[in-house]
Amino acid sequence: MMPSLPRRTARALRQGLPGVIALASLALLVVGNLTQAQAPDAPKVGDPTITPPDTVDFITPLFDSTVTGDSTLTGSGPWAARQHTNWAFGSAETLSYTIGWESIVAGRGTMVVGEAIDTAGRTCFPINSLVESTPFFSTFYRVADTITTLIDARELFPLRYDKRVHEGKYQHRTHVTFIPELGIAHTDKDTLAVPPYVQDDLSLLYFVRTLDLAPGKDIEVDIYGGKKLYRLTVKIVKRERIKVRAGVFSTIVVEPLLQAAGLFKSEGRVRVWLTDDRLHLPVLMKSKVVVGSIVAELEDYRLGQIRPY
Repeated sequence: MMPSLPRRTARALRQGLPGVIALASLALLVVGNLTQAQAPDAPKVGDPTITPPDTVDFITPLFDSTVTGDSTLTGSGPWAARQHTNWAFGSAETLSYTIGWESIVAGRGTMVVGEAIDTAGRTCFPINSLVESTPFFSTFYRVADTITTLIDARELFPLRYDKRVHEGKYQHRTHVTFIPELGIAHTDKDTLAVPPYVQDDLSLLYFVRTLDLAPGKDIEVDIYGGKKLYRLTVKIVKRERIKVRAGVFSTIVVEPLLQAAGLFKSEGRVRVWLTDDRLHLPVLMKSKVVVGSIVAELEDYRLGQIRPY
């Protein structure tokens, strides 16, 4: 006989798990102060330190470097070049999470930064996010979401984005090519003018991690999500020391203010805890649902090879 879940638990997971379990629906919409990152300071006591990581495998990006279709749009391009020093992440960084409702682990997620590659004369990081429900919960509601983004290593904006969603019986794929020379975002069905340095939901997290975050500041950033542009406003709330599966960390708490219906499958506020250092690792994410909270918690990490490009 197939195992069954309490109705209250199953309802919470159906409403909250698809949104949070993708990580792009929680940590990937954290936004920081749009200022240049400072040179690295000494790691703080209790915070992770940089060590050469072991070699890790990376899932091959799901897209090519060509653009198909014609467009007369000029958008706001060409985007002026910007030099943005990144002291937060590098090749081979791997972050692993448990994801679930309250104390029930329903899935696991990983985010991996691949080796820097050359794409059309640009040095880029391929970044992959993979989330899957556990075998037990897959018998009720299977989740297998993959997001791959290719970001410019110097200027930290996306050039390619590919998202594959499998949630229950629902399956969907989104593929976007960003063309900064024209100021447009191109899909198989649409071409949209976009503002300079617009972010997708995965590249946003990695850009924000390079910034100087300070409590009390409201931030706005342009996001391309699905078939539309919207402006995301977040509050950088406070500093807090917390304990998660991966250890004890000094963190800075951010709270996105959502302006796009359906972006999060949550009923209340969403909060994300980032380490309060130059790495800004996302260590905890919480999203309110009808009953309780969906939680993504860092359980293991491997730091990358950090260097300027």
